[in-house]
Amino acid sequence: MALDGIRMPDGCYADGTWELKMHVTDLHRDVSLRVTGEIHIGGVMLKLVEKLDVKKDWSDHALWWEKKKTWLLKTHWTLDKYGIQADARLLFTPQHKLLRLQLPNMKHMKVKVNFSDRVFKAVSDICKTFNIRHPEELSLLRKPRDPKKKKKKLEEVEEDDLELEGPLLTPGSEIVLRDILTSHNYFLYRWLDSSRSLMEQDVKENEVLLLRFKYHSFFDLNPKYDAIRVNQLYEQAKWAILLEEIECTEEEMMMFAALQYHINKLSIMSSDNHMNNSEKEVDEVDAALSDLEITLEGGKTSNTLGDITSIPELADYHDLSLFRPKKLTLKGYKQYWCTFKDITISCYKSKEEAHGTPANQMNLRGCEVTPDVNISGQKFNIKLLIPVADGMNEIWLRCDTEKQYAHWMAACRLASKGKTMADSSYNLEVQNILSFLKMQHMNPDPQFIEPITTDINPECLVSPRYLKKYKNKQISARILEAHQNVAQMSLIEAKMRFIQAWQSLPEFGVTHFLAKSREELIGITYNRLIRMDASTGDAIKTWRFSNMKQWNVNWEIKMVTVEFADEPSLSFICAEVDCKVVHEFIGGYIFLSTRAKDQNESLDEEMFYKLTSGWV
Repeated sequence: MALDGIRMPDGCYADGTWELKMHVTDLHRDVSLRVTGEIHIGGVMLKLVEKLDVKKDWSDHALWWEKKKTWLLKTHWTLDKYGIQADARLLFTPQHKLLRLQLPNMKHMKVKVNFSDRVFKAVSDICKTFNIRHPEELSLLRKPRDPKKKKKKLEEVEEDDLELEGPLLTPGSEIVLRDILTSHNYFLYRWLDSSRSLMEQDVKENEVLLLRFKYHSFFDLNPKYDAIRVNQLYEQAKWAILLEEIECTEEEMMMFAALQYHINKLSIMSSDNHMNNSEKEVDEVDAALSDLEITLEGGKTSNTLGDITSIPELADYHDLSLFRPKKLTLKGYKQYWCTFKDITISCYKSKEEAHGTPANQMNLRGCEVTPDVNISGQKFNIKLLIPVADGMNEIWLRCDTEKQYAHWMAACRLASKGKTMADSSYNLEVQNILSFLKMQHMNPDPQFIEPITTDINPECLVSPRYLKKYKNKQISARILEAHQNVAQMSLIEAKMRFIQAWQSLPEFGVTHFLAKSREELIGITYNRLIRMDASTGDAIKTWRFSNMKQWNVNWEIKMVTVEFADEPSLSFICAEVDCKVVHEFIGGYIFLSTRAKDQNESLDEEMFYKLTSGWV
């Protein structure tokens, strides 16, 4: 055209074309093309490749708009439809890039990830690579730099992390653990948005991201198919306890340490006997499936219905203490004859009055159930926080024996979810509680206690709180005592027991968010929302997801509002994180509960995006 070389004041040429600037990341080259707004993205990439005239497979490349943080993946869209003009600068870059991924066991792996996929899809592909089922339970965490810490020091810590490999039994490995514990305090970890791509969230190639189980609802956890998943879950549980991210009692800590010590020993033995490893693993899995009857929250329950013609009921004498908000109703403990039927506890002054009107009656639907147990002190208490109009009633049940405690605790846990003792999971819950208590027993037979050797390192097995409280030799002795209770377990069984014990802790699976302008925390778990006192961590009020009508976010003021069927709505503004994070947690748990209810192993990704992105 005669006028095609004449440039107008607005930067366009007389023929209506204009220059589009692009940077080819592989070649470190800037390229300009004469285009019109009517050319589609596919045409732009074709012209670019022709102009580069470099023999290379460009099929994985796409255009990235830096200013708008947007991938131009709809190749049939025109530049005008995307709103791209002459001031835009585009990158022509591979969609698949390398990430340094830190797994729950603290090992680093370099993996190629699609930086243009939404994080949910990227995590799904990562899990396929590692053969981890149910990737919807995991996500990616970012570890932001602490501005007060020098860059060199941070890099040193990362390299220490890189070298950390279990089992932690080698001399001097406590130095690594101390580094991990120290560095952990300098980071405020942040979950990536599952509905946006890595590039949209400024993730760079070769950046370190953490792969972790985000939603603590583990569906169909089966040792036969989930060896890697079980191991990574065990590792995440182990570090949560060692880093004191979750509270546990002294007896529980020694039990966890004994299980960890046992797992480490078996891991070393299996690696030493590498020739027989495959057969051994198959035998272990078969034995675990035959001998270990264990169902984790969110998993499948037994189909055994038992006697469905009778209504299960508990009846025992209990010491009962009842506290109401701002008012003490009963001073100390009083003994009552208590009956537990359906989801209600009725308390009578004596057994003979059990057919009359109860002195107290409590419906446990939606309550918080917390154990208060000390095996050596023979203390078996159950703390119940029962929702009422003005807050929570605090009730304490004092049991006399482990067996009584196990039956009542199991009934309380089921009742809090609206289930009765007729539910098929009741007997299994009782057995799990008894097993959990058995592992904490400290009644050693001296002739079976292993001598303290150099392979037991307390600084790698217990949290710093107990390292400060006791000498290493004392801790080692207690770990070896506790080890007697778990010494006969296979490797897979010990890991499953560790996970089960982790799930039994009162604070398991609670993600905390600080509410703005209030001294309160909002806790979110797989089945409920909890308003908590920020100073003590005590529950103030609980709302079950099963009673929720809807939730929404006022994006202007960043307020989350949750509405319930027969209770006042809950509204809060988070102080430290964006409300989108809270929205995603609620939506994610709703998605997982639907999956578990339907026993559906297929993923409805679009439903997940709708629930977590605010579409519905």
